[in-house]
Amino acid sequence: MTHLTTRSASPRQIWQLEQQGLHPLLARLYAARGVQDAADLDYALERLLPPASLTHAAEAATLLADAIEAEARLLIIADYDCDGATACAVGIRALRAFGAEVDYLVPDRFKLGYGLSPDLVDIAARREPDLIITVDNGIASIEGVARAREHGIATLITDHHLPGEALPEADCIVNPNQPGCAFASKNLAGVGVLFYVMLALRAELRARGHFAERPEPNLAQLLDLVALGTVADVVKLDGNNRILVSQGLQRMRAGRMQPGIAALFHAAGRNPVQATAFDLGFLLGPRLNAAGRLADMALGIECLITDDTARANNIAQRLDDFNQERRNIEASMREQALAILERMETEVEAPGIALFDESWHEGVIGILASRIKDKLHRPVFVFARSESGDLKGSGRSIAGLHLRDALDLIAKRFPDLLVRFGGHAMAAGVTLRTGDFERFRQLFAEVAGELIAPTDLDRCLTTDGGLETGYFSIEIARLLEREIWGQGFPAPLFVDEFEVEEQKVLKEKHLKLKLRKGAMRIDAIQFNFSAQPGSKTRAAYRLEINDYMGVQRPQLVIEYLE
Repeated sequence: MTHLTTRSASPRQIWQLEQQGLHPLLARLYAARGVQDAADLDYALERLLPPASLTHAAEAATLLADAIEAEARLLIIADYDCDGATACAVGIRALRAFGAEVDYLVPDRFKLGYGLSPDLVDIAARREPDLIITVDNGIASIEGVARAREHGIATLITDHHLPGEALPEADCIVNPNQPGCAFASKNLAGVGVLFYVMLALRAELRARGHFAERPEPNLAQLLDLVALGTVADVVKLDGNNRILVSQGLQRMRAGRMQPGIAALFHAAGRNPVQATAFDLGFLLGPRLNAAGRLADMALGIECLITDDTARANNIAQRLDDFNQERRNIEASMREQALAILERMETEVEAPGIALFDESWHEGVIGILASRIKDKLHRPVFVFARSESGDLKGSGRSIAGLHLRDALDLIAKRFPDLLVRFGGHAMAAGVTLRTGDFERFRQLFAEVAGELIAPTDLDRCLTTDGGLETGYFSIEIARLLEREIWGQGFPAPLFVDEFEVEEQKVLKEKHLKLKLRKGAMRIDAIQFNFSAQPGSKTRAAYRLEINDYMGVQRPQLVIEYLE
């Protein structure tokens, strides 16, 4: 069952925002999202939280500055998703601009798995680095850091994931979520953490007179990378993250971006002059992630660090091909998953769902878990057989269940079951031994049932109420799309009652509608619809622009249809 609720906003607060110069519609939307003052929407770089307030950022800067002065060899250990790739690119570009000798290494997700493992450290040691820098990983790499110490390699951990009960004995750890860190934004993505470390490093080098004989880099030139990684990692867009994303989008719209970012826009058929957060999360991010899912994320990193436009375009096209292949694999796996669920009718109603098939691709299970979670509104784990023979699982959750906490509870009750696990509230990973899937499936359903309130199992869509008919226009759609929306700061979702004048099914899965509200008529579409309405309906929708063969019209994209 789906429940619709409406965000509330104080009329006085709306009025105050209007008096401060906001468009009346934006004033209503922002007031409903807790914005108290128009100054909170000032996304100037000067309003960023200071790097010095990020615990151990100054110590990391000293460690890196000493390494640069000693001409030490630095090696970045990246993650194989978009956040990890953009963080690596920020590190490579910034450190090389500072004069460092730096290279990178990405683990093979199918052989080595996630993070700074001992096996990965052994591979890294062949390059004889003096300092390993992790980006978007490392906070749980206790054994990996210990192995690096055995090799005589120093370690700097930069990460944003939640730590476990113990921290690795690294030379320095920068993570806003580590114990004792008072940094005001706990929602930095991995690329955001690394960007802050580079800001602190620049300040340290400046104080040492490092730029007396070389130009001082403008790190703002890297904000397109920071924006992409931040949006693609679906971290909460608090005020600080919205500044980072806004600044990155401004650079993209002005044409001031890395050749690789421009190439990804071109491959996606999107004009960066009109860049939005949606583009970063749903067009560019998936193309980069496809490399890590199906091949080697080094390809994605090379796209982001090259200054050769032709090479960037060539790589972006290969990434686009991988993304199409990923979509085909995903579609096949989704059909199989739905067939499994049809055979197990009780599974659909379980508080937690786990699925496995021998044929499934390990690199796509996270996407499949997300799709099934969205369809059934249940926390879902999807498993695939890894090259080692173990079962690798990727999970996605709903509001009301902290996925990592659920895994932690299972591990405490059944210490022999989980080989390893980690993650966030809404996404997590777990490894099982062969033969333990059925046991995990049952236990996950039981634990989810204990932790989730019954009301959380009903889908709830929070809307912004109705939209005045005078606002159904391209101008208003464009006004909305240029704002910064995302996780924790959701894009506007309106709800209204309509007369249904026409409806037809496109490609056997999309519902095309002509709707009327009073004297206003507008086109609408619902992707992957499940049922058709009668002559009247209540719809929850987003106002967007349909650009078809160069002709632009306002269009409603339906999220829920009665």
